[in-house]
Amino acid sequence: MKRIFLFLIVHLTVATLFFACDSDDDNVIPLPNPDPINSSTALSTRLNGILNNSEVPGFAVSVVKENEIIFQEAFGYADVENKQLYTNKTTQPIGSISKTFIAAAIVKAIEQGHFSLESDINEILPVEVKNPRFPDAPIKVRHLVTHTSGLLDDIEAYFQAYHILPGEDLSTDGAQLLQNGFGVQQRSSIPLEDFLAEYYLENGDLYSMNNFGVTAPGDAWNYSNIASSLAAYLVEAATGMSFKEYVQINILKPLNMEHSAYGLADLDPAQAAKLYWDRNTPLPVYNNDSYPDASVNTSNEDLAKYLLDMMKGAQRRSADLFSQAGYDLLFEALLPANTTPAGIGENQGVFWFLNGDNIKHDGADPGTTCNLQFDQNGNAGYLLLTNMDASTDEHEAAWFELAAAIDNAIAEFIQAN
Repeated sequence: MKRIFLFLIVHLTVATLFFACDSDDDNVIPLPNPDPINSSTALSTRLNGILNNSEVPGFAVSVVKENEIIFQEAFGYADVENKQLYTNKTTQPIGSISKTFIAAAIVKAIEQGHFSLESDINEILPVEVKNPRFPDAPIKVRHLVTHTSGLLDDIEAYFQAYHILPGEDLSTDGAQLLQNGFGVQQRSSIPLEDFLAEYYLENGDLYSMNNFGVTAPGDAWNYSNIASSLAAYLVEAATGMSFKEYVQINILKPLNMEHSAYGLADLDPAQAAKLYWDRNTPLPVYNNDSYPDASVNTSNEDLAKYLLDMMKGAQRRSADLFSQAGYDLLFEALLPANTTPAGIGENQGVFWFLNGDNIKHDGADPGTTCNLQFDQNGNAGYLLLTNMDASTDEHEAAWFELAAAIDNAIAEFIQAN
């Protein structure tokens, strides 16, 4: 591997080109004499062409406009070697798009009266978590959900949260890559509470001053996966319910997302996509002890239900998960101008990025790269799931090329329909 990858720390929080149709874009996969994309058939034809001109094993797309799914289709393979097609029911992890499910859980817990954005997290947690550089500065829920807590990801410690599941073959090229390149071991998962204690408590094996920033809570933006999972643990501590169960009851079930879960154990393994380093190198099944920040497994069909509800919430037309005030809170600009995440978004809601006229979150982990976004009025949006990797410079370039081509095709389709 070429480097220690930033994408595994931010899970690929990037900005794609939504609604920026530009046939001269250098990052777009070239296609000969493309026909106008004025129908679902034309979009399907264009996306098949993009597939055939790329290295992506498989992908799925859903497009929503004016409260309807106007396109939903999958392309390529969930399993290249066995010629298993990627379908709308294929499940895969979605990387940091999972943080928007933490956002939903936080807002739901706020509506249930468990805490507020202004609550000191140490009024909720069973043990005290402080930045030792600022021991008297309270860390608020607001800080966790906007990446301004001063709690950081130490890259070496965070990689230790990843692990290949027991029973996976360690002799494959993909397993060797994770072990030798990332230092990922084969072992069982540990509870979220135990991982966070190892990381944030002074006697923990993963505790280090590298876990903490040099600015006080609220003063600077630093994307943190582990602090995001700490936000999820607040829900556990406040409700007495595991985070997985809380999300299942309060988010997945109301939206009829019956084929979505944290980890594959609760899903049909026959529907799971293999994740690929490249088209010839499938990765073993792995997990992450800091699971809330990146480990929602879902399908094109299920995630489209979630996208549709988020868009209706932005329109102020949904009450499926929260009151309207809850949806408003999700997408409210919470950062002052001096702490906005340069290069990532103009502002931030509860984990959601507010990027110009769009609301979005992307996600990536080894072998998976995904995108979900919609316009700020909730009128049009789409999701893209892939079982491709974006962890090296070469893989990153291939992802951006694919994402730009798909984004432009979808934008043309939406404008024509």
